[in-house]
Amino acid sequence: MNRTLYLAIGLTLAFFLYITLVLGPTGNCFAVDVGSNSLGLSFSYTKEMVQNFFESRDQEQLLCYRQFLLIWDTIFALIYTLMYASWIKYLFNEKRLFLIIPVLGMLADWAENYTEILMLNTYLNSNPVSETLVSIGSGVNSFKWVLSSLTYLIILVGIMILLKIFLTKFKNS
Repeated sequence: MNRTLYLAIGLTLAFFLYITLVLGPTGNCFAVDVGSNSLGLSFSYTKEMVQNFFESRDQEQLLCYRQFLLIWDTIFALIYTLMYASWIKYLFNEKRLFLIIPVLGMLADWAENYTEILMLNTYLNSNPVSETLVSIGSGVNSFKWVLSSLTYLIILVGIMILLKIFLTKFKNS
């Protein structure tokens, strides 16, 4: 049990270090002063939002965004999934079925990245972005955020149960 706690703490530290030292700096190459800097951070998106996102960047920024989705955001999804899974395992050791939620969230994140890359490639080839691709990407994006919310809820409930057990033991001693 303590090994799992140490793993969860270590992965949480890795999560914050990755955001600070890797994800933030690598994302600067496609950042703009006005507007969204990531399609994946919204709960859903429309064709107009995608078109505006692409049009507000030059080709170099769009190529950087594609590389970001292919490499850095993919690694990020793996890191946050391992972190969430380790906390869930620590909090709910006997209920490992809960681990499926963050894993599905990671797979949804990867599917969303793949869909965004398809949209971006279409745009870079001077073709209009497909409404179907936008709908698929937006749907997968929303599913990812629902799974993330469920993951947070599971962890929060686990913390509340752990606190209740701790306070009950403290009160009875």
